Amino acid sequence: MHLPLNALRAFEVSARHLSFTRAADELNVTQTAISQHVKNLEERMGVPLFRRLPRGLALTDEGLALLPVLAESFGRIGALLEQFRDGRFREVLSVGAVGTFAVGWLIPRLAEFQRAHPFVDFRLFTNNNRVDLAGEGLDYAIRFGDGAWHGTEADLLFPSPLSPVCSPLTASRLRKPADLAGEVLLRSYRSDEWVSWFAEAGVDCPVVRGAVFDSSLTMAEAAAQGAGVALLPVSLFARELQEERLARPFSLEIQNGSYWLTRLKSRRLTGAMGVFRDWLTRACAR
Repeated sequence: MHLPLNALRAFEVSARHLSFTRAADELNVTQTAISQHVKNLEERMGVPLFRRLPRGLALTDEGLALLPVLAESFGRIGALLEQFRDGRFREVLSVGAVGTFAVGWLIPRLAEFQRAHPFVDFRLFTNNNRVDLAGEGLDYAIRFGDGAWHGTEADLLFPSPLSPVCSPLTASRLRKPADLAGEVLLRSYRSDEWVSWFAEAGVDCPVVRGAVFDSSLTMAEAAAQGAGVALLPVSLFARELQEERLARPFSLEIQNGSYWLTRLKSRRLTGAMGVFRDWLTRACAR
């Protein structure tokens, strides 16, 4: 059955407002035109879509069945046309990232990606490594860990070894790993990190009583301000080390995880997702 688009649109807007007058105002046509479109649609379908009441309109059962289908369809058409708003096709890409990775690696390189792929409408959401891809509507999530997350595909980006960092003043009094026993040791929610580092150093781990942080960024800032010594992924704090806001008293590192690009296995790969994955993996390999 061939149904005219104008008639379907007139019905959908009238059904939302339950008024031909308000539908005419929204579509910038006359009330007579709206009424005629709806009447033509009803004749083509062979069923009434509205009950005309003294004070307005009411949907029939057939109208109630048709409205959600049309509303969804017009919504999808509108969303697609929005991607051409500036005269070029644009595709939204929503990426969640651990704050440390976002600030220490991704943001300094984001302009490079956008220059290479201007059709991607990039949207970045930071987190503290706890993320719900489906619930948050994300195409990708960049996470730190072992790459094993249920229901996801994970591409390795790079390992990120941990090493102690602190303020330059604190570093000036540290000569050997055992000296850390006299300092406040800041902690992440992964409680075994200091234990692993001291074991690698061949030194008994002291009691760790420093504040607990859910973000390496805030822990790094606390360390820079002299609140204690933090165990951090040093490769992502190169700028702070270069500017001497942070110092690295010991070169010993431990491998406790890597950064991964993850997506739901059920998520269909879009063009924007494909170019971002290819760019990101190549850039990380460099």
